[in-house]
Amino acid sequence: MLKLVRVALAAAILTAIAIRLRRRAHTPARRPEPAAARPDRSPRMGLVWAAIAAIVAVTLAAALMPPEAERADAAAPTGPPVTHTLPVPTAVPTWQPTEIPDPNCSPAQRPVTVRPIDPKVRRAVDRQWRRIERWLEANAPRTYKTLGPPGRARTIAVAESQMGVDFPDDLRASLLRHNGSRGHSVFGFWFDGTYAFSIREIRDTWRWLCSWERTDLGTDPATEYWNGRMIPFLHFADRDSEDMEYAVVDSDGGAVGWDDTISGMAPRLPSTHALLRAVADALEQGKEVDGWRPAVRRGVLRWDNVE
Repeated sequence: MLKLVRVALAAAILTAIAIRLRRRAHTPARRPEPAAARPDRSPRMGLVWAAIAAIVAVTLAAALMPPEAERADAAAPTGPPVTHTLPVPTAVPTWQPTEIPDPNCSPAQRPVTVRPIDPKVRRAVDRQWRRIERWLEANAPRTYKTLGPPGRARTIAVAESQMGVDFPDDLRASLLRHNGSRGHSVFGFWFDGTYAFSIREIRDTWRWLCSWERTDLGTDPATEYWNGRMIPFLHFADRDSEDMEYAVVDSDGGAVGWDDTISGMAPRLPSTHALLRAVADALEQGKEVDGWRPAVRRGVLRWDNVE
């Protein structure tokens, strides 16, 4: 509003100056006359100032007049606000992914509890290990020296708590006998360069696999590349990375499985105890294990493919 008033006054002043200059431009030069001799020009100047006042008045009136839209709103009848009923949107079907996060890779917190092992299971596992140890010590002393020291029950309990799974009794008994290996494992009949994990390596590998493959593709873990309920206990170091590089124990039932590079991950033996017995029989009797027969070279246990 103030800006419009200023514009109006400036326009009026400029108009008056323009009229004044125009009159001077058309008046011939002459000497100043005495005041008594000058003609009286007051009526003519009065008309000029009246015109200026009229211009200012019109401009102010235009500035004070509300816009046409406001006049229309003011003239509109008052009453309760008009409400409009919007159409209810139809439900849009939500997309459901075919892969869901693996709940076994996000276990709930649980206390560290050292669980007792069935004495019968522990005796059976120790019996198979004694058979393996005797044969290695007599025939493959370099491999015998790679057997890990005994593990601790407390370490197993911590790993179980952090992974959210229970290690089967025969797996725990085996780890309490030998906590992994320091070189090529006695279980290398699948591939040369197979290593047995210690308890902490089992936990760390489980964490890595869960961080890398966190999806659940179905209800049967045997058809998946990885499932968080599995316990990786062997590493096939020389295997092509396109195939599963670990042998696992299923915490639900204790079956031992590995990827044979053809049919994928599937249970191969019913338990850790069955695996130990198969290895002990192969060493003592020269039997095959999954198409591989034991051999010794320079004090090291090797497995030859019979095909």
